[in-house]
Amino acid sequence: MKLSRITLAVIAVLGAGLGAGMASSAFALDLYMDKKTKQLYAEPGPGRERLGSFKRVDDAAAASAIKTDTAESTPVPRDRTAAMREKMAGVRLVNDVAELKERVKETESVHPKFDDRGIHFATKDGNFTWSPNGRIQVASQYNFVNDPADPTGTDRPYELNSGMNIRRARMGMEGTFYKIWDYKFEFDFSRGNGSVASGITDAYVRLNHTDALSFKIGSFKEPFSLEEAASNRFITFIERHMAVNTFVDNPNTYKTGIGVNYAVPRWQTGVAFQTEPVGGWSSASSSANSNVSTLSNGNQSRNNGSGDMGWEGMARVTGRPWMEGNHKWLHIGTSGGRTHVNTQYAADGSIANGGMSFFTFPGTNVDRSNILFTGNLSDGALTSATRHEITSYDRMGAETQFVYGPASLQGEYLRTNINGVGYNNGDHLTGAYVFGSLFLTGESKTYHVRNGAANRIRPITPFQWRGPGWGAWEIATGWDYIDMNSGAVKGGQMDMLRFGVNWYPHAMVKLQSNIQHVLAINTPVSGGTGYDGRRSVGWNHGNLDVFMTQLTVDF
Repeated sequence: MKLSRITLAVIAVLGAGLGAGMASSAFALDLYMDKKTKQLYAEPGPGRERLGSFKRVDDAAAASAIKTDTAESTPVPRDRTAAMREKMAGVRLVNDVAELKERVKETESVHPKFDDRGIHFATKDGNFTWSPNGRIQVASQYNFVNDPADPTGTDRPYELNSGMNIRRARMGMEGTFYKIWDYKFEFDFSRGNGSVASGITDAYVRLNHTDALSFKIGSFKEPFSLEEAASNRFITFIERHMAVNTFVDNPNTYKTGIGVNYAVPRWQTGVAFQTEPVGGWSSASSSANSNVSTLSNGNQSRNNGSGDMGWEGMARVTGRPWMEGNHKWLHIGTSGGRTHVNTQYAADGSIANGGMSFFTFPGTNVDRSNILFTGNLSDGALTSATRHEITSYDRMGAETQFVYGPASLQGEYLRTNINGVGYNNGDHLTGAYVFGSLFLTGESKTYHVRNGAANRIRPITPFQWRGPGWGAWEIATGWDYIDMNSGAVKGGQMDMLRFGVNWYPHAMVKLQSNIQHVLAINTPVSGGTGYDGRRSVGWNHGNLDVFMTQLTVDF
C-alpha cells in the first residue's frame, strides 16, 4: 500500500496536536484502510481493514516509528509497518507538515487591496473586511460686505468674522463580517470643540437581509431631506441650505436608534425610530453657537431630570419615475416624522432645562454665528397664564432632482410644525431652496442608490501636471430661503443667492469656491418666546456678502 504524503501529514498533525496536552502513552489512534482504494480512515466502516492502534512517541523512539498495541489489536504485517515507518519518518514528513501548515496560514491570512476608493483588507474567504476612512475639510471665509444695522443702546455692532478653520476632520472604519453584516464607526475631531462624546457621527451595525433590504442599529442619520441624505463630501455648495441646517443638522441629525431601509435602483425607502443620546453631544454643539444666549442650545442634554430624551419616528420615500441610464433621471421624494420634546420644571414651577430652539446661520463655513433665532420654545413658569411649552414638532419635506447629462436642477421644500401649550396648529417654520448646476467638462451628477441622494463625482480625465487631464469643473447658482415667523414663533426671515465653482482634480479631492449675497434679513423688533431679540435686531436689514473656499480630501 502507498499512502499519500498529505494523508500522512494530516495524521502526524493530528497526533502532534492531540497529544500536546497529555502523556504520549495516554493517546492512541486507531487506523483503518479501505481494501479497494487503499485510503486511510480513523473510523471503521464497510470494506475497511483495521491496521492497528498507533501511539504518539517521543523523538527518541521515532526511529522505530509507529508501534502496534498488541493488547488491543492484531499486529499489522511487518512489511506494511515498515512501509509506514519509511513514509512517516525522516525529512520528507517534516516537509509535508510544514507545507500543510503554510497552506492553512494562507487560507486564514488577510489580503490588502488598493484602488481608487482607498485601502481595503479582507480575509481570503471574504468573511471579514475592514477599511479605514477619513476626510479633512479646510475652510476659509472672507466677508467683503459686512454691514449689520446700527446698534442701539449698549449693544455693539454684530459682524461676522473672516478667517480659516478646519470645518471637519474625521477618521473612522467600516467593513463587513460573515458577509451579511456590515458596520461603520466615525469620529469627528472638529465636532463639539473636540470633546469625545460630541465627536461621534456614525456608529452602527447593519444586517443586510438581501441586497435591497437592511436593518440598522446604533447612531446614524435621520432619514429626512435629499440634501441631508447626501454626504457633505458630495453636496454642490460648501454648506447645506439654511432650512436643512436649521431643521435637521442643528438639532443633531445623528441620533441613536433602529432603522430599516429598502433600496433598489428605481426607488428607496427608509424608516427609523431614534432618540437623542444622553450626554453633552445631544445639544448638537457642532452647529450651535452660544454667543446669542444661554438658550441657543435649547435642545440640550436633559439628563439632570427625568423624562424621555426626544424620541422620534421618521420616514423617507424616494423614487426615480423617469430614468434613462446613469446620467439621465428624475428624482422625487417626500419625508416626514414627529419628534417628542421634553421640558423639565423646577419645584417652584420655573423651567429647569430642556425645551427646544431653532436657529439659522447664513450658510457660512467659518463663522457660523446665528442671525435668526427663535429662542427657547418652552417659556414661562407653570403658573404663568402666557407660558409656552413645546411638546413635539412635526417635520415634512418634498424634494426633487432632475439630471440630464452634465446639467441638473435640484430643490426642496421643508416645514416644521410646532405643537404644545400656547401654540396653535398653524404655528410653523418653513424653508426652501432651488439651484442648478452644469459640468463644463462633461461629467454628470451620480446617484447613491441606498441613500437616494448624491454620490461621488469621478472626473472623466483626472488632473495631470503634464497631459490633457484637467479634472472636472462645475458651476452652480441658486436661491435659499427660510422663514421662522409664525404665530407665537418669532425667529426672523432671511433669503440669499448662492454662486459656486467646484473643481474635482481627482475623485477624492474637491476644491470649492462660493459667493453668497444676502437679499434680505428681517428680524422681529421684539423677540419670540424666551428671547428678547436684541442680537437679531442688530442684524435686521443688514447687508452681507461672503466669499468662501473649502478643500476636501477624503478616502
